[in-house]
Amino acid sequence: MPGSPPSPLLFLDVDGPLIPFGAPSSSYRTHEHGTTYAGEHVNPLLARIDPEHGRRLAGLPCELIWATTWMADANACVAPLLGLPELPVVVWPEPADVDERDERRGLHWKTRTLVDRAAGRAFAWVDDEITDTDRAWVAEHHRGAALLHRVDPQQGLTDEDFVTLEGWLRREAGR
Repeated sequence: MPGSPPSPLLFLDVDGPLIPFGAPSSSYRTHEHGTTYAGEHVNPLLARIDPEHGRRLAGLPCELIWATTWMADANACVAPLLGLPELPVVVWPEPADVDERDERRGLHWKTRTLVDRAAGRAFAWVDDEITDTDRAWVAEHHRGAALLHRVDPQQGLTDEDFVTLEGWLRREAGR
């Protein structure tokens, strides 16, 4: 529809939200994906990725973007396990002096880059390392709506997380 705002962005981390960690290994449900590679090596943690998350993520009214240190490997290794197409990837800049100052103040090293990438568009950020410092910084420096949604890394994405994300994204997509 002409004149309608672009859909919100959803910046998605891999470790924590999609690959839970931090609890005893035996407590994680695993999924049969066949051989799960990460780069040149078999990565047994990829078996923790719930393929159902792909359908749920694809059904959200947003533009999905990888925001992970996996970089292009997220498309090569993770997206196929979720049944997702190749997604855009946030390219992280080389650390600078401002990043060191931000880190000392408690700001996550991804925050500034994600706000720049959003360029005023509404966005949700799903990560296991988001803090109130990040939320305050985004509220002060981003002119659009933003949802910084912290996922418990021991659980990964849950039904409650998807309910929160879907509700917020639908409200923003409808504006």
